Amino acid sequence: MSACPVKIETAEYEFLVSPLSTGTRAVPKEPHSTSVHVDLGAVSHPGRVRQRNEDHFMVAKVSRTLEVLLDNLPQGQLPQGLGEDGYSMVVADGMGGMNAGDVASMLAISTGLKLADKSVKWGFKINEKEARELLERMSMYFQEIDRRLTRKSESDRRLFGMGTTMTLAYSVGSHLFLIHVGDSRAYLYRGGVLTQLTRDHTVAQALADAGQIKEEEVRQHARRNTLTNYLGGHRGKIKADVRWLRIEDGDQILLCSDGLSDMVEDPAIAASLARREPSQQAAQTLLDMALDNGGRDNITIIVAGYTIPKPENETVEYRQPSASSAEPTEEFPVFQGPKTPS
Repeated sequence: MSACPVKIETAEYEFLVSPLSTGTRAVPKEPHSTSVHVDLGAVSHPGRVRQRNEDHFMVAKVSRTLEVLLDNLPQGQLPQGLGEDGYSMVVADGMGGMNAGDVASMLAISTGLKLADKSVKWGFKINEKEARELLERMSMYFQEIDRRLTRKSESDRRLFGMGTTMTLAYSVGSHLFLIHVGDSRAYLYRGGVLTQLTRDHTVAQALADAGQIKEEEVRQHARRNTLTNYLGGHRGKIKADVRWLRIEDGDQILLCSDGLSDMVEDPAIAASLARREPSQQAAQTLLDMALDNGGRDNITIIVAGYTIPKPENETVEYRQPSASSAEPTEEFPVFQGPKTPS
């Protein structure tokens, strides 16, 4: 999937762009981002075989706050604190000779953070327009990271051939945005089911997607770790996958390098997350499992557990548009709206 123009995949929730009738209805009210509690944990380990750890990760809380310090308004007329919270999680698995791999993964994350810091919009209030713009910005950041890594590699012989995977998740309120290049992974654990949210960009997975090998053969294929898409290696031709979905109360998000997914199969990962340990302990438990199974590569794990308050319904007024305005167009498509409880 090409990063530009961005194709947005929405999972489990789509927004109503054009109202279809006149009246009022009750729809779930968006939980305020500061009311969403995220329990975070992360570990990174070189494994039992490699001497260097070429993985890097980052977990960050992004906040926007407004605090009233002085005023002369009647008591209760102003809120004492306003704010929005978001959480960014990223895993990068570097590759290259000498120390080039850890340089690549480090530069990818630090460059991405610097680019985001310069943005005038950080994406706290989410509607369809804001979501599209956020995913477009994230895709542009990945393109710029790729260009900078390529230039660095070409200008320094010691770093020639370096590259890195990068899987990034950004959550605000009950929205989760993913952007991904390589074979690090993002998973969703919900209701006893583990779902892989990303697709591995490897030769083996491409063969399976083309029907040339069976899906169950990918794990043991000789080219299961040969990347077809990564930052720093394609001179601006990377194809970043993006995804936007709703998260629910009790969900767990897992980001990991292939040092975990190659050593521990999905059913075992699901069984471990089902124990509902605090996120730091959950990450450590998964690390121990990967090490016990051989630890043949660097292992990096981020676990995020979400506690989201049950939304209240709010009444929304809407009007009947003209026949022409209700027709889907390329610029203003009509999406299926969220299902509401009967």
